[in-house]
Amino acid sequence: METFPAAGPVKTQILGKDTPIKEEASARVREDMNYQLTEVMVEYRPEHEKLLWNLPLSGSAFKKVYYDPSIGRQVAMFIPAEDIVVPYGASNLERAERVTHVMRKTENEIIKLQEAGFYSDVDLGEPSHELDDIEKQKAEETGMSALQDDRYRILEMHVDLDLKGYEHKDKDGEPTGIALPYVVTVEKATAKILAIRRNWYEDDELHIKRQHFVHYQYIPGFGFYGYGLIHLIGGYAKSATMLIRQLVDAGTLSNLPGGLKSRGLRVKGDDTPIAPGEFRDVDVPSGSIRDNILPLPYKEPSQVLFALFQNIVQEGRQFASAGDMNVSDMSAQAPVGTTLAILERTLKVMGAVQARMHYSMRQEFRLLKAIIADYTPEEYDYEPVDGSRRAKKSDYDMVAVIPVSDPNAATMAQKIVQYQAALQLAQTAPQLYNLPLLHRQMIEVLGIKNAAKLIPIEDDAKATDPVQENQNVLTGKPVKAFIEQDHQAHIAVHTSMLQNPKIMGLVGQTPQGQALVAAMMAHINEHLAYAYRKEVEQTVGLLLPTEEQEKNMAPEVAAQVAQLAAQASTRMTQQAQSMAAQQQAQQQAQDPIVQMQQQELQIKMQELQLKAQKQQIDAAAKADQLRIEESRIAAQKEIAAMQVGASAAAAKDKLQKNQLLEGTKIGADIAKHRAQMAMQAAQRASQKPKRERD
Repeated sequence: METFPAAGPVKTQILGKDTPIKEEASARVREDMNYQLTEVMVEYRPEHEKLLWNLPLSGSAFKKVYYDPSIGRQVAMFIPAEDIVVPYGASNLERAERVTHVMRKTENEIIKLQEAGFYSDVDLGEPSHELDDIEKQKAEETGMSALQDDRYRILEMHVDLDLKGYEHKDKDGEPTGIALPYVVTVEKATAKILAIRRNWYEDDELHIKRQHFVHYQYIPGFGFYGYGLIHLIGGYAKSATMLIRQLVDAGTLSNLPGGLKSRGLRVKGDDTPIAPGEFRDVDVPSGSIRDNILPLPYKEPSQVLFALFQNIVQEGRQFASAGDMNVSDMSAQAPVGTTLAILERTLKVMGAVQARMHYSMRQEFRLLKAIIADYTPEEYDYEPVDGSRRAKKSDYDMVAVIPVSDPNAATMAQKIVQYQAALQLAQTAPQLYNLPLLHRQMIEVLGIKNAAKLIPIEDDAKATDPVQENQNVLTGKPVKAFIEQDHQAHIAVHTSMLQNPKIMGLVGQTPQGQALVAAMMAHINEHLAYAYRKEVEQTVGLLLPTEEQEKNMAPEVAAQVAQLAAQASTRMTQQAQSMAAQQQAQQQAQDPIVQMQQQELQIKMQELQLKAQKQQIDAAAKADQLRIEESRIAAQKEIAAMQVGASAAAAKDKLQKNQLLEGTKIGADIAKHRAQMAMQAAQRASQKPKRERD
């Protein structure tokens, strides 16, 4: 995994909706961060390489990211694992109640920080010149002699404290007893406090601890620190070292053996070894030389020990996942999937290690971004390609910074194999792939410069006039339509070029003629699609949501938009059909045969109209006759009704007269009867007094 390429280790990620303003800000932040890490922070790459070398051995390494007032900028320093001390039982930096950084600073560095107001002006005396056991052991292992260190040992403790007068208070203003995060700096020998600083943002009501350290781990351990190769294969390495020393000693003694010789045997000259081709005189007391010399029976290096050494080395490599892969032994015709499987199996553990490094680098860049946004000037140190120099703070708020490394591809070989697999798939269905983009990424993986110029892609195109687009198509450059363009005008210009026999004749003679025509047709279709979208928006009366907006759109809103689009599309189709019918009628009206047919049709229509008029006249006459007959019948009915009414009136009058006569007679009879009754009553009345007198 490449963590620090030549162009810089940082790339950016837009937060929220992707807009042109955010894209420009993202490009400016990426350029500025890489400029800071490669040009301004001159110590960054050496410190990063120290970390990468130390990490596999010790298993843990740290980076401290902070603003250094003595140099007026941000720094990111490597810290070995032995210089970070945490309480036993702490699981990570975020949860540790105390993180102590053991620092060593010269007297001049202390004075600089005191003058800058970062440290209090206290007298520290002379340095203690003492070395701890770890420093002595490291010096011994590296072949150096550690006698004394004339630097001050500073303890910077990131700790939670409940300071008197600065207590955490509740809503009622009462102390809660909660310890707050502070940074306390102490000189170890004199125990004098150099600084006490708040370690949370002033406007943070939760008082969350600000993080200044980043923990890199090779393989996570059971506690705070990680495991390195020393922990994993230290025993294997010790055994292998012992065996190889025995093999070397055996070979040395076998090649230059010692032995016994008789006391009287004398070799003339000195005892220096005999040079090749040299013969010396020897005084032999008795017998032959062989009888006076007895070499000791030294054996050659043992094959058993050598086999055991190889076995231990192989076991250690397998355990640490550092085995060698013989790429030369693999067939060039092997399927890509097989090659990927072998790579994945070989680099499985290393891939996990690199993924952890990628995560830690992301945390480090996040801390650097926050410091740059808080402490650096408002303006860029240079004139950006796009935008204003004064847009620095707002740019850093809109984007996130991430490492440019890819944890899923550990080596360049693995990346190349992955892209080869993608290219093989693209050959089976080229219409599904963006081949220019795929080839450009392959060129970038190979490390070839100016990939954008070698393989231009559609995203590189900018809005141009239609004539320039025609030129780009003819020269094989990418073209792209933009929604704000006049699409009808562009389509007219592009179609006119396709209909130009001179141009098309020359294009047809080139090997890329069909591809150029296909590219132009695809570009025309792109303009046509944008024109259709704008027409739908004009019909609906509002702007349709973009592709990014549709991803975050509520389902009910999407349904309403779809209904509006369906209605607009239906109206547009009806209008288009009506216009097409009118155009077809106009075209047909210009045909002589059609005109004769239309004249014959008109004559027939006139005849039909005359027949219809005659039928209407006949129908009107019959209707008049029917109305006259109906009037006569109605008159007869009226006369008959009048006659019946007169007869009924006469009969009624006669009846009334008869009833009047009868009533008169009855009234006379009643009056006569009453008169008789009255007379009779009078007579009875006159007769009654006479009886009383009698």
